[in-house]
Amino acid sequence: MEKVKLEPRDAESNWIGRVSKRAFLRIEVSTYLILGLLLAIVALIGTAGAVFTLTKAAYDVDSPAWLVVTIDRILLVLMVIEILHTVRVSFNEGALVCEPFLIVGLIASIRRVLVITLESSQAQESGKTTPNINDLFNSSMIELCVLGGLILVMVFSIYLLRGGKRTIADRLNP
Repeated sequence: MEKVKLEPRDAESNWIGRVSKRAFLRIEVSTYLILGLLLAIVALIGTAGAVFTLTKAAYDVDSPAWLVVTIDRILLVLMVIEILHTVRVSFNEGALVCEPFLIVGLIASIRRVLVITLESSQAQESGKTTPNINDLFNSSMIELCVLGGLILVMVFSIYLLRGGKRTIADRLNP
């Protein structure tokens, strides 16, 4: 068998390729670590904010406004934690994984549905019927329908990504 000698130019391009690959990998890993740290800080601040609004809701039981804010903040923290999980999975796998992004989108959609529902219930409790409230109600219903469809699409996508027709027992015992 005949051995092929590498030309100097090929050896140089291989060396440049290896060095640039290592440099970009280090930059990628550093960026993931910094983003993970920032997301962890945001999650801690959000958790503290949720605890603060929950204590305000406990003191002001007559007004459900603080409960709406508390639920909104808790779900926001849950989204940040899911994004942090996505960064961790991407860091460990070395590739982008779709399912965590779908879960973040699902949490965001459910969060918005809950906030719209709570805001609508507060508007109805006030007992005022004005054209602005009717317009708000109509736009809220349209948004809820779109979000409901989006939630169904994301749940179905997660179902397909997880392998379709596996039972709960199969998922508990991999």
